[in-house]
Amino acid sequence: MGEAPCLFCERFKEHKRIILETAEFFIIEDEHPVNRGHLLIISRRHREDIFSLLPYEWVDMQVALNEAKAFADGAFEVKGYSPEGYNIGVNCGAVAGQTIFHLHIHLVPRYIGDVPDPRGGIRNFKEPLVRYNP
Repeated sequence: MGEAPCLFCERFKEHKRIILETAEFFIIEDEHPVNRGHLLIISRRHREDIFSLLPYEWVDMQVALNEAKAFADGAFEVKGYSPEGYNIGVNCGAVAGQTIFHLHIHLVPRYIGDVPDPRGGIRNFKEPLVRYNP
């Protein structure tokens, strides 16, 4: 019994859903978005998580994130989304919520009023050990 094939390695060979590409990453719209315009930045090479990247891939990841944001700022404005901010998320390991063990970075556009109180941002993913009160 071998390991199950990687969803991202298998699914995106034909490149039908890719909206942007860099040397080391490709970008698609998330099939299960948490907000309008949610994008995934996915490594071309099979890397389990962000800590598996080689130095040149880290550099290209920055390029990919900037390309994705520029796309979102322009393309989503055409769709009437007009993001006012962004969250960037990477799940590393099953206990952190990773379900596909191929590096993918979530770029989630944020909009005024999309949650009652956005203060604390990523700090609100679970009950904090110490209350954040800026």
